Amino acid sequence: MLLPEIPVGEAVESGVYWLNDYFGFLMDIFSTFIDFLISGFKDILMFLPPIAFIVLITVLVYLVSRKNLTLAIGTAIGFLLIDNMRLWSLSMETIALVLASALVALMVGIPVGILAAKNETIFHVVKPILDFMQTMPSFVYLIPAVIFFGLGNVPGLVATIVFAMPPAIRLTNLGIRQVPVELNEVATAFGTTPLQKLFKVELPVALPTIMAGVNQCIMLSLSMVVIAAMIGARGLGYQVLVGIQRVDIGQGFEAGLGIVIIAIVLDRLTQNLTPK
Repeated sequence: MLLPEIPVGEAVESGVYWLNDYFGFLMDIFSTFIDFLISGFKDILMFLPPIAFIVLITVLVYLVSRKNLTLAIGTAIGFLLIDNMRLWSLSMETIALVLASALVALMVGIPVGILAAKNETIFHVVKPILDFMQTMPSFVYLIPAVIFFGLGNVPGLVATIVFAMPPAIRLTNLGIRQVPVELNEVATAFGTTPLQKLFKVELPVALPTIMAGVNQCIMLSLSMVVIAAMIGARGLGYQVLVGIQRVDIGQGFEAGLGIVIIAIVLDRLTQNLTPK
């Protein structure tokens, strides 16, 4: 005897449409905020001409990387190549999308990770949700994003946030839990409040692990740019998608190379920001 089919898909679909019907105004507010964030980052990045921006980012990489001249020169060559391939505007839009999505993911992920480390109940609730978020195919996130926010940069960024957030939560939780018990006991003995202990003891000690989560969050955000382009997100990901649709190897390779250059620069920057 066959068991009756459980309408899981229909239930999820009904839930998504119910949220859209009754909380659509909140989605509109969030969409406006996200659009403002993306536009703000893009305006800042496009404010300087390409050469001035390249000089600035090269100096920044040189200083942050503890005067690593090879990395600084490589950064300059990479961005000069992007400009030479006429992909500057699209690259700045891609960086704006990555920075905006990573910022929102970290604004949510780090506090949730701290709460999960402090409260076992929250940890046991969050853990299966993170497992679900990390194992669900990233394409699936595009469907409710389109229903809630339509097509464009905003739904692409929302799908990217959901995809990139789990490492920030997991590694923040791990970093706080790995703080030696002795340090907490000393801080308690000196009469520190829980908030003082968090900001003066636990977060500084956990910072290398948290920064690893920041690095992973940024890298995952960048890895979503091509997928997010399927629902209207712009930037280099859209160029790759167009190259696939037209079977244009050159266009797809150039845009992909631009993404690789940006990924390497952002990866090295965040790695060198981590305290040694």
